[in-house]
Amino acid sequence: MKPFSRVPAVLIISLVVFGGPPPLGAYYVQYKEQYYRLYHLHYIQYPDDSMENIYWLEKALKADFANPLYALALIENETQWEKYRYLFTMHIYLKLIEQYLYLGNKWNKRNAYFYNAPWKEQNLESLDTAESCYRAALSYWRDAASWAAKSREGRFRWINLQKVQFWEDEALRIEEGELNYETIINRELALLRQVREKFQAMDENTY
Repeated sequence: MKPFSRVPAVLIISLVVFGGPPPLGAYYVQYKEQYYRLYHLHYIQYPDDSMENIYWLEKALKADFANPLYALALIENETQWEKYRYLFTMHIYLKLIEQYLYLGNKWNKRNAYFYNAPWKEQNLESLDTAESCYRAALSYWRDAASWAAKSREGRFRWINLQKVQFWEDEALRIEEGELNYETIINRELALLRQVREKFQAMDENTY
């Protein structure tokens, strides 16, 4: 099984949708904050929507921060600026986790019904894809938790960036253990293994 982690199937998207030269007068995207604004949720989240979002979030991770004047929060000193960067990076990793979970759920099979036996191999392939997505999300969780811990260091305790209060809340929930994607993902992986075993046990007599 080839891992899905960190190399999502967005290469086609980047070539087909974003690959051509930008039209005259196009919005020039350069900084993290600009790429983050291109990330968006859909009413119905299809796999292509998730892969597009992963593309923009990955670009945001690699880009530089904009000048503090253009930050998504009010920045008045270097300490606020440092905390802002930690929170922003944590939040991007959390959004990547969510997108990979969306993708994994699209391919995951919650049950192995006996009448699915004729499509055993297709279902096993789908489970492999789902597992790759979940493992990619799990690898991002370690990064998210690390950046959350940085933002919660003692010297930042009395600094609250109100315009990104949601990010502040995410970091606090991670610190207190209320938000723990590792637990969630491991639970999904355990269920996936059980379903896979049921499919693998199917034979010509199952249906």
